[in-house]
Amino acid sequence: MLIKAVLFDVGGTLETFRYTRELRIANTPVMRSCLERAGIRLDLSDEALADLITSGIGAYHHWDLKSMIEIPTADIWSNYVFKDTPVDKDALAGISEELSFLYETNYYIREMRPEIPEVLQRLKKQGFRLGCISNTQSVTQVPATLTRYGIRDYFETIVLSSRYGRRKPDPSIFYQAAQQIGLPTSACVYVGDKINRDILGARRAGYKLAVKIRHAYDDGEKDEGAVPDLVIDDMRELVPFLEVKQSEARSNPDPLQQRKIKALFFDAGDILYYRPSKSPNFTQFLAEQHLAPVADFEDRRIALKDLTYQGRMPRHKYFEELTRLYGIHDQDLVAQGAAALICDENIVGVFEGVPQTILALKERGYILGIITDTAMPFSKKLKWFEEHGFGYVWDAVISSKEVGVRKPDPEMYRKALVQTGIEPGQALFVGHKEAELAGARALGMKTVAFNYEPDARADAYLDKFEDLLSNPLLAE
Repeated sequence: MLIKAVLFDVGGTLETFRYTRELRIANTPVMRSCLERAGIRLDLSDEALADLITSGIGAYHHWDLKSMIEIPTADIWSNYVFKDTPVDKDALAGISEELSFLYETNYYIREMRPEIPEVLQRLKKQGFRLGCISNTQSVTQVPATLTRYGIRDYFETIVLSSRYGRRKPDPSIFYQAAQQIGLPTSACVYVGDKINRDILGARRAGYKLAVKIRHAYDDGEKDEGAVPDLVIDDMRELVPFLEVKQSEARSNPDPLQQRKIKALFFDAGDILYYRPSKSPNFTQFLAEQHLAPVADFEDRRIALKDLTYQGRMPRHKYFEELTRLYGIHDQDLVAQGAAALICDENIVGVFEGVPQTILALKERGYILGIITDTAMPFSKKLKWFEEHGFGYVWDAVISSKEVGVRKPDPEMYRKALVQTGIEPGQALFVGHKEAELAGARALGMKTVAFNYEPDARADAYLDKFEDLLSNPLLAE
């Protein structure tokens, strides 16, 4: 597949950055002024306040590196920076975005790499679409920085962890960027300065190429986890590399050219994976309680599930509310019930033949995607697939949690088709529920049923997952 888009990290990639303690102390009056305009006055020297802010943000980064979650700025400044400092939390929340912007712009020296405008112009002239994926606390800093450098208009999409809520190397933010630019990840290249965030994340999301540019800044992290396709010191080295890769792609015949079916989309649960036991930890927890379920239990359970799968209720909140439906209201017990459900969530198995079949389809050159109803970040499911050897192959992931609707809503299938550039008649959907298969069929997609319900209607049925490879629907 030809490369159609190049996406960039910002800090350390399009620009270099550095800081010293002296720089931060010298710029602390700007932070203090922001605090005082909100009525927050601290009896601290500039040195002490600079150290407090640096330490608090450092503690937050220690947490977000492990969780890959980006929380709102109000929570960062309240729960990390001024956690042990008596300040008005409401007043702090009102200036938290400004504080994060000032932190990221005044507590660092940021300079655009001088060759960047030339490189972006050359890439644009060659027809590449451009975008950015950046880990950042502030929602305004990156757009403002790109505007200050005079390069903002080159980028069709800018995906920020501060808006998306997940941080690199979580593959979901890379999938989000590819979805926004409207391309399968296998048509995208990512350029970043960190192996443990940029290269690893792009690899996990199935990007065609991942390029590392060296950056002198040392954040003390172990920078490992993946192997880049190219390591460069100057962004101008990227252009001839991409020209060679494009030439190679054009010289190889497109395996999809002669095929009627060009893309396969899969439901995830009960198709690629299953749960060998039904909520054993939660069942044991319930067995130890005195239960008094609400009268309309099933209706309310379904309503809660819909809210969560549509991204309108946090997953942990759903687990708590589900526990309460059983008549459990003691907060400690509610927390125990939610913890049991979280444990159960990770008890999964992969159907026999799935890894080998998915890898064989990828080897044949098919575009592969997942269309899933889920309340969890997709990266959790992807981690299960990676453990079984088929996690780096997906060109598109459409999640109900992010789209805001569930199958069989046509928007779920339509997003997959639009992103991959595939016509409905060129796509095949593999599912197990009649409603989900009907949703795909209504758009004109071919359907295959596996592990299916008795009333499921489809163009083909699989007894063994690996039979998909020899199914007549995939005949050239």
